[in-house]
Formats: sequence, C-alpha cells, structure tokens
Amino acid sequence: MTVIDWDVAVNTGVRLVRPGPQVDLSDARQAVAQLRELSTVAAGHVREFTGMNPLEPSGPAVVVDRPGWIRANVDGFRVVLEPVLQQMGADRLNNSPAGNLTNAVGSRITGVQLGAVLSYLAGRVLGQYELFLPPDPDGSSPTGRLTLVAPNIVSAERELDVDSRDFRLWVCLHEETHRMQFTATPWLRAHVQELMQELLLSTEMDASDLIDRLRQAGEAVADAVRGGEGNLLTAFQSPEQKALMDRVTAVMSLAEGHGDYVMDAVGPEVVPSVETIRKRFQKRRRTVNPIDRIMRQLLGMDLKMKQYEEGAAFVRQVVAQVGMAEFNKVWTSPETLPTLEEIRNPSMWIERIVRPAAITE
Repeated sequence: MTVIDWDVAVNTGVRLVRPGPQVDLSDARQAVAQLRELSTVAAGHVREFTGMNPLEPSGPAVVVDRPGWIRANVDGFRVVLEPVLQQMGADRLNNSPAGNLTNAVGSRITGVQLGAVLSYLAGRVLGQYELFLPPDPDGSSPTGRLTLVAPNIVSAERELDVDSRDFRLWVCLHEETHRMQFTATPWLRAHVQELMQELLLSTEMDASDLIDRLRQAGEAVADAVRGGEGNLLTAFQSPEQKALMDRVTAVMSLAEGHGDYVMDAVGPEVVPSVETIRKRFQKRRRTVNPIDRIMRQLLGMDLKMKQYEEGAAFVRQVVAQVGMAEFNKVWTSPETLPTLEEIRNPSMWIERIVRPAAITE
C-alpha cells in the first residue's frame, strides 16, 4: 500500500520551486568548487577546535541545487515516515473508506502537499547534515551526508551584502560541526530517529490521521500567508508526549547551539568579517516567517530561535566553566545528553555529569 506518493512529492516540489539567483556559469562553477574546498577546510578547523574525531572518513560536502535538496529530503521522509506509518497500522486503511481514498487519490494528494511545502523550504536552507538516507545498494545504512545548497548560499550572501568567501566558510563551519556531532558519536543518529518515531507513535493518531494532517500542510501554508495561526498537530498533550517533546527539543537545541557556538568561536581566527556576518544573519534569522511557523507546527515542534540561543548559551557556559574536554562528555551516551531543564540551567548538567566523574577519578 502506498500512503504517500513519493514520486509525486518530488515532481511537485521540483516543478514549484523558485529558480535560484542569476549567476553566470563560470561563477556558479566557482561557487561549487569553493564550497567543496571550504567544507574540507572547515572540517579541519572544527576538529582542531572541538577536539572531536570523526570515526569515519568524510570527504567534501555534496553541493546541490534546490531540486537536488528536494529529492534528498523526500528520501529522508521515506526513511523516517514509512516505518512509522507501518507501525501505526497502515494496513487498517486497506479495509476502510480512508484506505480506498488513499490508494486511489489520497497518496497523490499527500505527495502534492509534501512537495509544495518542500518547494518553499528549498529556497531557504543553506546547508544540512542529512541523517536519514536510503540504504546503499548492498543494503547497509549510510551514516549521513553533508549537503550545501549553493544557490541559497549565494542568494543569502548577496542579500546580506557580505564577503562571499567569509560567508561560505562561516556556513561550512556550522554544517561541518553538525557532521562532526554525528560522525564522532555513532549512537546519536539512531537515538534521534528513535526519539522522532517514538514521538509520532505516542500520539492517538493512526496512519489515516497522520496522512490527513500532512495533507493540511497546503491549506495551513496558505492560511499562514494570509496571517492565520494554523494548527496542524495538537496531539502532543499528555505528560508522556510532553516529556518526549522536551527530549527532542533538548537534542535539537544542543546540536544547533553547538553549531552556532563553534562557528562563532572559530570565526574570528579564520573569518575576518565574522562579526558583521553574524549581526546581519541574526537579523535575517529573527525575521518572523509564517511558513516556518507552520512547518514547526506540522512537526509538532515549536523550536523558536530562543531555544537555539539557549543551546548556544549552554555550550558557552559549560565550556567556560569546565573546558572543552569536559563539555565533550555530552556526546558519551544518551544518558549524558542534557535535559531541557539542564539546557536552561547548565550548572545542573555540570553537577550531574562532570562533578561526579571528577570525584570518582
């Protein structure tokens, strides 16, 4: 049974996505080559600064255009959602009116809605560490892939009116930090996937409910543009679900905050105009975007900028108090990850993880 027509999602997204900025062919080739080079340069800076070591070889980032980003993310959705839909009991839909609709028309409708949402996001994302990839031809699961969206990076540096090489290296520092988080911490990818799937499965929804809510994305996007609030997922209300949401939020805040901390800490040494870039980028990032708000609601996670700032503040305070080596204990196991309360009160994490270890040693 096909619940979401993934091919329709790709085709819709690629058809609807806006073209990137006007760039001469030679400039485009230069940008791609430089991004690949700078991703490798950034990886060295991140490794040296954090003291973390990847457990697998990592070559230059994969540089894509907007359609390439859409294709990659549809693949990621498949890896995460298909097992969830199966566990939700998608086979029950086969014997219901909803199942007949899904088989006949609904899967294509859902594919169109998903593609439409991705077509918008494809114009905004600068880079991404893709955690969830389809299996390799030999059946093994890839650990991840670092992707940079060249037209969006070029568009952002033009909009911000900043030095292009500095901006590209700055972006690479952030994204290479994400790659380091997962390649130096082999358990983290499975942990994040398990949390996300557990969160979806903890709701009262079955597969038809999830599909209905995914379909609402198109209407919600239109509502957001009109200034409405939208309300796609209201199921996360029980204490168990709130606890799961807090765990997901804590991991996301740590990952993004760590990326921000590293890019800015390394920046002054290797990115001369980092202060100007950060100031202008923060202003751009804080701009309220109704589509972004809707996407957070669609995923059930209202990850506001405040939470990313809390993540960066957590890293700064822990490193300032106990040093980078002690901070890196955060990556030891799921148990050493900070809770959301600890993200907001770093001394609690230090007392729980660092101080007991110091005493026993």
